[in-house]
Amino acid sequence: MTNRDTSAEPGATHSPWRLSVAPMMDWTDRHCRVFHRLLTRHTRLYTEMVTTGALRHGDQPRHLDFDAAEQPLALQLGGSEPGELAYSTELARQWGYQEVNLNCGCPSERVQRGAFGACLMAEAPLVADCVRAMVEAAQPRRAGEAALPVTVKHRIGIDKEESYAFVRDFVGTVAEAGCEVFIVHARNAWLKGLSPKENREIPPLRYELVHQLKREFPQLTIVLNGGVKTSDEIAHQLQFVDGVMIGREAYHNPWVMADWDRRFFGEAAAERDRIDIERAMALYMAERHAEAGTPWAHIARHMLGLWNGTPGARRWRQVWSDHKLKGETPEAVLRIAHPELATEAA
Repeated sequence: MTNRDTSAEPGATHSPWRLSVAPMMDWTDRHCRVFHRLLTRHTRLYTEMVTTGALRHGDQPRHLDFDAAEQPLALQLGGSEPGELAYSTELARQWGYQEVNLNCGCPSERVQRGAFGACLMAEAPLVADCVRAMVEAAQPRRAGEAALPVTVKHRIGIDKEESYAFVRDFVGTVAEAGCEVFIVHARNAWLKGLSPKENREIPPLRYELVHQLKREFPQLTIVLNGGVKTSDEIAHQLQFVDGVMIGREAYHNPWVMADWDRRFFGEAAAERDRIDIERAMALYMAERHAEAGTPWAHIARHMLGLWNGTPGARRWRQVWSDHKLKGETPEAVLRIAHPELATEAA
């Protein structure tokens, strides 16, 4: 099979799920997503998981608000009660999200206590009921309005259940309820005995099961998640599936995303470098502080991997992490991080 990915050539059409950044708790908040959008215009972004209870009883604007620049953007939901998921899906439609995703992959004990996440894979008929209610809530309410896609993110199995038949039957049951997009983390989730971090590292990756899902369900959009780090690895996986979702690598080494629009969406190479991105983030930090009083350090933490692998990266991280500088403006910190800028200005 050739490694040449002709679908990335100019004029080609692309699945909306061709490339995406995974929802990651405590990481992919709105400030992180603004930063990622500076690096890639076309990659699909996801919120942190938001529970249905938080949307029913909590501060909805805090959980749902986003900048228009973040689009295309999906809301990930945690829940297992069809009526509550329908209510949350209706909110997602009203707020202007381009997708609502149901979490059936998180293995944490806290999520299990809420009876959602990866443990839902053992209850495919319940997940189907949830998806059916979400799909109904996602239907357009006005002429010319499109339905909001309802997607599911899940594992290939739970605990010691490693048969392909398990994940095949899960996908088949949920697809019958109206889900057409499945984002598949290519590891089992061990519900007991492993921490969430260990669940991302210890159960072996089995990409072949995700590839087999695409062969068996060619009409569905199958997105592979788990362990993929480089653009070459992305290109390889796109030979077998419709899309690839990148997780922690995009957060820790964000510059990997800078070439994605050119390589995977056929867009002309952007004329920007890391300092351009950093300047844009410093301006954003200043604006957010002026508008909402958000401390710049709360935003800067998301870009600490920007210069990874370059000379001086460690010192640069130390500057943007230095709490003694929190009284300075982001522009001032930028110049401390890059003394050569002061020389240029002079």
